[in-house]
Amino acid sequence: MVKRDYYDILGVNKGANADEIKKAYRKLARKYHPDTSGNDKAKAEQFKEVQEAYETLSDTEKRRNFDRFGHTGSNSFNSKSSGGFGSAGRGGMEFDFADLFGSSGGGGFGDLFGSMTGRSRRQRPSKPPTKGQDINHSVTISFDEMTSGTTRDVALTLTEGRRQSQQKLEVKIPQGIKDGGKIRLRGKGQLAPGGPGDLIITVNVQTHRYFKRDENDILLDVPLTITEAALGTKIDVPTLHDKTTVTIPSASSGGRKLRLRGKGISNGKTTGDMYLILKIILPDNIDDSSKELLEQFAAQNPQDDIRNSWD
Repeated sequence: MVKRDYYDILGVNKGANADEIKKAYRKLARKYHPDTSGNDKAKAEQFKEVQEAYETLSDTEKRRNFDRFGHTGSNSFNSKSSGGFGSAGRGGMEFDFADLFGSSGGGGFGDLFGSMTGRSRRQRPSKPPTKGQDINHSVTISFDEMTSGTTRDVALTLTEGRRQSQQKLEVKIPQGIKDGGKIRLRGKGQLAPGGPGDLIITVNVQTHRYFKRDENDILLDVPLTITEAALGTKIDVPTLHDKTTVTIPSASSGGRKLRLRGKGISNGKTTGDMYLILKIILPDNIDDSSKELLEQFAAQNPQDDIRNSWD
């Protein structure tokens, strides 16, 4: 019987490189291998033919002889390879059947054979060790502590399997932290083979008796008598760290804001301002003579309609 051309058997052209030949062989070997074709004698012969072609074309010297002399010069299928399970000739590239049956091919015959027998020959990669869980902890600080920064001692119970241990930490809380701000300490959480988790500290800041916060600015309501607002005055006002004297201009309306630069909250990088919000406080009772004086004041100091903006 006339032998077919080895290139035709593998379905590649004569200029095919080693990878193309190997790829073509793998595809045909899976198709005709006895483990998938059963007792089909025709496929068994085709498998043997594919193996013979690959044994020749994967060997540099045998392929050179085959290209020059055809089947008479290839000497490609010797007694060692006739069984169909050897490796390629020593002179060229080698192909181990582990490439066909094992895991190196990615989706190769080993996966197919494993699915047929109910098991896979590919060794599944093991999962990386689990990292320890994060620990959430909260602390409460005063408004004054927030403005200057502070520390807190934190006691934790760490668990690794059935073993427990106690951990005490001094946590530094930076100045200017916002209410609800979080501090993450990496590697201070629960223990595990994959490494410890993190410790997440939530900082709660108490409110102040009279200061209010707007980002890094401080707001302070400043009560004034009607006389102080009308005539102007000098008063001492508290700031975050001391007191300062402020001049209230005459004819100051309620709600007016006076700005004190650099008297706000510092976060270590920038510092906010302080705003004084003027609040005019009337006496609880005004006697008749005072009312007459106010009426005279209004008559002598007429004002345009101060609510004309509503029109």
